[in-house]
Amino acid sequence: MAQLLSSSCSLTICSRNKPYLKSLNQCSTPFSTAVACNNSKPPFRRLFLQEQKPRKGSVVVHAAAVSTSQETPVQTSFGDPFKPQRVMVIGGDGYCGWATALHLSNKGYEVAIVDSLVRRLFDHQLGLDSLTPILSIQNRLLHWKSLTGKNIELYIGDICDFEFLSESFKSFEPDAVVHFGEQRSAPYSMIDRSRAVYTQQNNVIGTLNVLFAIKEFREQCHLVKLGTMGEYGTPNIDIEEGYITITHNGRTDTLPYPKQASSFYHLSKVHDSHNIAFTCKAWGIRATDLNQGVVYGVRTDETAMHEELYNRFDYDGIFGTALNRFCVQAAVGHPLTVYGKGGQTRGFLDIRDTVQCVELAIANPAKPGEFRVFNQFTEQFSVNQLANLVTKAGEKLGLDVKTINVPNPRVEAEEHYYNCKNTKLVDLGLRPHFLSDSLLDSLLNFAIQYKDRVDTKQIMPSVSWKKIGVKTKTVTA
Repeated sequence: MAQLLSSSCSLTICSRNKPYLKSLNQCSTPFSTAVACNNSKPPFRRLFLQEQKPRKGSVVVHAAAVSTSQETPVQTSFGDPFKPQRVMVIGGDGYCGWATALHLSNKGYEVAIVDSLVRRLFDHQLGLDSLTPILSIQNRLLHWKSLTGKNIELYIGDICDFEFLSESFKSFEPDAVVHFGEQRSAPYSMIDRSRAVYTQQNNVIGTLNVLFAIKEFREQCHLVKLGTMGEYGTPNIDIEEGYITITHNGRTDTLPYPKQASSFYHLSKVHDSHNIAFTCKAWGIRATDLNQGVVYGVRTDETAMHEELYNRFDYDGIFGTALNRFCVQAAVGHPLTVYGKGGQTRGFLDIRDTVQCVELAIANPAKPGEFRVFNQFTEQFSVNQLANLVTKAGEKLGLDVKTINVPNPRVEAEEHYYNCKNTKLVDLGLRPHFLSDSLLDSLLNFAIQYKDRVDTKQIMPSVSWKKIGVKTKTVTA
């Protein structure tokens, strides 16, 4: 394979078009950082891209190639002693993906990140920003290499483009694929028709492409897919882990647990689950669906190594999760925004447990043809309970924390029964980080440290489930 010495380029991301690569002197605002290398070092893994003129409506993001070298082989989960265990993290530039990629790399896996960088584009389009300043993915990986000596390979492109995904699979040859590469926000999917369509197109087609890539190029590859507890809704019975045994008219069967999605985003996850279950049955794919609860926190052992490895921290009404939002609101003196009555109850987990759960799933793969479902959360809280916890923690730091009930922009039960099972990951060895006073204190201090970066105009909810329309919404100054 030819060596790629150094490169800076722009890549057109479009779900219907092939990626478009052009040289450094054609880029309008290329990255300043190029990757230096020496001809005597092992060859780079590179991404093959076919040149194509960008079409109207495509999105340009700038990228630089990242070099890699071969590490000492380790035993794979499939018993091959001559090949290192290789994990492809799709969506590795995002909140859960970045923390997971670093964690797996630190644990000795060979890791590749596949990402279109579109999550950063969403911020630009909507006028949002992370509370924490985050570097470009290229600089993040360079700093990880300089701190740890470990390489993480980078493939920039859209998994909805099957040619790009195919070349990535053939180049990296993953033993496991961790799939975070989806539009992850329920409010984003409810902004307008175009975002609803994008969410379902991106998520469902992207996952279908991953399934076809596994079938075509890596039949033994284990898919670890991030699902969501939101697939289940809030039924008036206990929520089992993926399957429920029922007796009807004297006959008994074990069936997939009923799904009651509450947004176009959650519906896309339901479609994913059905497609994965079908391909496991039809093609013998091995897959684990991690139905994750609401994640909070910002630090893992790896992202805390240096500020240049910091993870993103969303606090706005579109991408911010409840506890993270409340901590930022308390830090800047904004009342905590409880939607409706505040009795909405969900499963929650620390981001340190997210990376731990993914590692456990990889280390204990599903069998060929098996579709496992794990409920990935550690504790249950109502919105009111979270607000009370943040209020008490804030008072200890001298903050005057108030709470307001705002009209609920969502269509959901505000008081309901909620009892979910979550034993399978614990059985595999999960050691949960429960929400504690010390963690809340740490989160609040983190929010206080960066409170000058908070845009208070982004705190209140701006997306209504009932008022979604066909007209594309734009950011107003």
